[in-house]
Amino acid sequence: MTTFKEIQGRNIRSYTTNPDNPLEGQMWYNQTELKLKGVTALEAWSSGSSLSTSRGFIGGYGTQTAGLAFGGSSPYVAATEEYNGSGWSNGGNLNTTRSPYGKGGFGTQTAGVAVGGYTGTTTTNSTEQYDGTSWTASTNYPASYLGIGAAGTQTVGLAFGGAPTSPYPGQTTTNKFDGTTWTSTGSLNTARLAIGAAGTQTAGLGFGGFPNGPASASNATEEFDGSTWTSGNTMPTSTGGMAGWGTQTSALSGGGSTPTFFGSPGLNTTMKYDGTTWSTSPATLATTRGALGGAGTDGNSGLAFGGRTPSPAYVGTTEEYNFSAQVITPGAWASGGALSTGRESMSSAGTQTAALAVGGRVGPPGGTTAVESYNGTSMSGAPSLNTARQYAGGCGTQTAAITYANNPVSGATEEYDGSSWATQPNSMSTARRSFASFGIQTAALAAGGTTGPAVSSLTEEYNGTSWTAGGALSQARQYFAGAGIETSGLVFGGSDNPNSTKYTNTEEYGGTSWTAGGALPTGTSGLMGCGATQTAALAFGGYQPSKVATTVEYDGSAWSSKPAMGGATAEGSGAGTNVAGLSIGGSPAETGVEEFTGETTAANVVDITTS
Repeated sequence: MTTFKEIQGRNIRSYTTNPDNPLEGQMWYNQTELKLKGVTALEAWSSGSSLSTSRGFIGGYGTQTAGLAFGGSSPYVAATEEYNGSGWSNGGNLNTTRSPYGKGGFGTQTAGVAVGGYTGTTTTNSTEQYDGTSWTASTNYPASYLGIGAAGTQTVGLAFGGAPTSPYPGQTTTNKFDGTTWTSTGSLNTARLAIGAAGTQTAGLGFGGFPNGPASASNATEEFDGSTWTSGNTMPTSTGGMAGWGTQTSALSGGGSTPTFFGSPGLNTTMKYDGTTWSTSPATLATTRGALGGAGTDGNSGLAFGGRTPSPAYVGTTEEYNFSAQVITPGAWASGGALSTGRESMSSAGTQTAALAVGGRVGPPGGTTAVESYNGTSMSGAPSLNTARQYAGGCGTQTAAITYANNPVSGATEEYDGSSWATQPNSMSTARRSFASFGIQTAALAAGGTTGPAVSSLTEEYNGTSWTAGGALSQARQYFAGAGIETSGLVFGGSDNPNSTKYTNTEEYGGTSWTAGGALPTGTSGLMGCGATQTAALAFGGYQPSKVATTVEYDGSAWSSKPAMGGATAEGSGAGTNVAGLSIGGSPAETGVEEFTGETTAANVVDITTS
């Protein structure tokens, strides 16, 4: 009998546990489980961070790690969002508000085209080009259509199919784009709108769609060679308005609807094309929907976002498709051990597995001296403060923490050594409350807040002994949050009073002065934050104007969406990092604790033998 070594030229290695970071195709024997193990590829959809604006009939293109979503309804929007592989951030708005009712564009996240669509009253022939920041009007498409299929790049593009207004008769029209001008070329064999699209201008692919508006869906596939469309093998399921992407020899269709192009009832079906034949994938979307957008480079990875569910409801749901030997576990919030005493507006210190919840508001008449310690599983009592506090700042570790200020306004400071709190002889120069704080016990910072009669922009730094003035904020504010260290931190959100306009602006601190950073997607006050550095922070919850469960992450230049919290909350406290964060309490006097875990990737290890 031929042995594995004779075939492969090497023996199978034996381990007491599975090896770290094994590669696809690798095999080994697990001595503990008494099983032959290996790594193999699998295909699956996994949850991604939701769009900031829920919508269907949305346009999209790009890749799984650099995707673009634009337009959509309902209501009709001009919003553009960019995906970086883990979350969405706001881009420049379209000049013409529209719902593409199909892919409606082609290119990359920094060099793309949007064409046609429905404005809410009529179809449009508007063409716009995107440079990664803003949209600019370009040469109008030869016809005013919605549901146009599109493929290619900003300077070598292809647009086909689509339909004018009701009753939405599908068209066979095909046009090439050279970055400036549209030129007519060979027509589709089957007229349709909301058609799936993939490929390039000289190797394009069109699939599915609706030949006659809401009457029926198609399973037709056609391939384009640069001048002529040729019929290919049909899809297993007739559908239109799907998320579609890829190349002429490796394409994917996810979701969609049949028989109506209005997006409901939707599908969760995934179909793959290998250049000759379509097959139905065992992987299905977690959220059944039609009228969704998609982005991806080939049939092995991509992105589906937005859409309309059978409810019907418009969603911002994002799912990532991968055919890979790696299993992606998306980031998520999970319930942690609750506070013994519900409270809000407290300060905190530490990490996700070793944190302190300090003081806080328990309801009229106000603050408490209570402190609780968190071990990653449960809260327990800790030594009390010397002074009851609420709306105070705080930072540090579980055994070297600091808290400062109070409501009514105060500058009093206390330090914790892991066993007791000690009031410090030097108070803040400016008494305040409701400010942002970050740092460590010997290098802490306080920014903004209210002094009582006025909202402040003042910054103070603590060196472990005394407070000194730092650079002033550009925007005076209160009810906001911060993250990072004294010489590399940031603050975000807030307002000038509890009922005013909520701020979106972010400011970064370099140790002496503040500079503008990327704006939050939505103005928020009373939010929480955490993060160890200026380039990796998390913001969550708050008022917009009602309480929200929204979570966004900062990468040093822009905020992008992350999975939402389990419940809406505001005016709690945050601790930890952007990949291992903690939300504690909230208004009104909540006991809830939630833990955030960032996305992880691991090899897909399977049993090759059962014993």
